[in-house]
Amino acid sequence: MLTLYTREQGKLRAVAKGARRLRSRKAGHLQPFTRVALLLARGHDIWIVNQAETVDAYLPLRENLLCVGYASYVIELLDRFTYEEEQMTALYTLLVDTLERLSQGEDFFLVVRYYEIHLLNLMGFRPELVHCVGCQTLIKPEAQYFSNSMGGILCPRCGKTGVDSGAQPVAMDTLRYMRHFQRSNFSEAQRARNIQPAIQTEMEAILQGYLIYVLERNLKTPAFLRAVKG
Repeated sequence: MLTLYTREQGKLRAVAKGARRLRSRKAGHLQPFTRVALLLARGHDIWIVNQAETVDAYLPLRENLLCVGYASYVIELLDRFTYEEEQMTALYTLLVDTLERLSQGEDFFLVVRYYEIHLLNLMGFRPELVHCVGCQTLIKPEAQYFSNSMGGILCPRCGKTGVDSGAQPVAMDTLRYMRHFQRSNFSEAQRARNIQPAIQTEMEAILQGYLIYVLERNLKTPAFLRAVKG
């Protein structure tokens, strides 16, 4: 049994009959994190894989546990946000580009945070990072708050008056990088180099907290990544 994300049909469930056999021609092409060209047939209630050919194996993604962890995180988010046979070409392109960047050894932090922010944009949960979601005023260059329930930044006044008691403080530099990633293509986002560890930690916590809130469930792979990093 396979879960596929396709350019033409979105997410599909499929069965590859005989793929576990030692001499199966399909088995080597149906590995995790692999981009393939498939010939599918519609069964009674599930798609059937008749032929498979590897387009890009992204082999470096299986070379160490950290690469496996980040690739698994990317796939887990995709699976949680999508429904079967809901086509979204832009999401397919974002996925392919992200796996390619991870396999080429790009900065993992930059690649994954960019993916998170643009995945949220595509799925209709774009966080508001320019205006206060409480009073609609333009955010000033100072520390702010982030509200999961309201979907964006709260100014210090709204943050302190309890509009959302669960709002988290966020440093201005963290917000600045989040804005930069949100409005940029990847080439432009790459200009953000040597981001301080404290900002990376805060940005990761804010985005993952928001993703969990939107999905209304915990994610499995962040715990695995923390364990691998030690």
